[in-house]
Amino acid sequence: MHKNEELSSLIGDVYDAAIDPSQWQAVLAKTRDFVGGSSAALFSKDATRKSLNVFYEDGALDPHYRQLYFEKYVKLDPFTTGHVFAEIEQPISTVDLLPYEEFQETRFCKEWARPQGLVDFVCAALDKSATSTAMFGVFRHERHGLVDEETRRRMRLIVPHIRRAVLISRTIDLKSAEAATFADTLDGLAAGMFLVNEAGQIVHANASGYAMQHGALVLRAAGGRLVAIQASAATALNEIFPIARRGDTAVGTKGIAIPLRARDGGQYVAHVLPLTSGARRRAATSYAAVAALFVHKAEMEAPSLPEAIAKVYNLTPSELRVLLAIVQVGGVPETAGALGVAEATVKTHLHRLFGKTGASRQADLVKLVAGFASPLMSGRRLVADNDHSIDGRAMLGAAAG
Repeated sequence: MHKNEELSSLIGDVYDAAIDPSQWQAVLAKTRDFVGGSSAALFSKDATRKSLNVFYEDGALDPHYRQLYFEKYVKLDPFTTGHVFAEIEQPISTVDLLPYEEFQETRFCKEWARPQGLVDFVCAALDKSATSTAMFGVFRHERHGLVDEETRRRMRLIVPHIRRAVLISRTIDLKSAEAATFADTLDGLAAGMFLVNEAGQIVHANASGYAMQHGALVLRAAGGRLVAIQASAATALNEIFPIARRGDTAVGTKGIAIPLRARDGGQYVAHVLPLTSGARRRAATSYAAVAALFVHKAEMEAPSLPEAIAKVYNLTPSELRVLLAIVQVGGVPETAGALGVAEATVKTHLHRLFGKTGASRQADLVKLVAGFASPLMSGRRLVADNDHSIDGRAMLGAAAG
């Protein structure tokens, strides 16, 4: 298949998975092959709790090592903390988090990655909240080599479409949408849903969508056309609907998380899903619709605790890993063991942390982190090095929750 046709077909499959999640495993296998890798997954990570939640995967990762990762190695994985540095849709690999030579010396590399022949990992953030980051990622085997510019280019081509599909899938939360009952199935959604033709005419709206347009707080109907109250959003929608008739590739990355401002100042988000390609054509044939528009209220969340600290003090991913480990487990030997690196490496990063934060003791670093936590945590106790006045794990765990 020609490369452009291959990409177009893949994008169509990705959007089909937005309304039929049972297709995600097969779609991830195709994206893995497109990007170049041995396995792929959609997942979220929490840097504070050092936890992982896998939503969908291609099933190619060795089951034994998959279980080991959850039981032990997720806490040693540099990406578990480093993902807070990921910008939405921008690919990052191992060398973006720490020098590759340093990665090779970690227990994570020696005990988990290397025995499987894995040499690298490339991922991109799809969505971020105060507690976690949703991501798409691909493992690289020895036969694929380290992540290079071509790998990053292919990630940039497909990631925006995966992001749109994931955001829509999260909004509609469907097992499947049969063609004959597509609109009926969507009628019960809390999010507003509109089926529109290429002129932006509303051919169907669910109950939430009808209430939105009737109240004219965010959207209104003008001569049967769907119009956003905010001028910039109205222009964006006017451009997308005619293009949607030409399919997924024509729409490209437009229509992903369009911000909508309501008359009362409230913030909403809109996602446009083309219906003229892939299996979705069957779902909208009866309605002469070219696109489905999903609208929901935006959840305004503050940055995560680790992300906020890293930005204020301009910390590198390695420095942030050491800082959080110092807070959670204590001194240099304990931190080195928890991270799976040499004590000399921890001391090097600790020295740089002192320089960037102005702290002079490990206990000062722990108090610094406590200062970023909620005021409700002021009564908690933190432990750092030989200072037993503070309990870091309690503070970080509560802050994450």
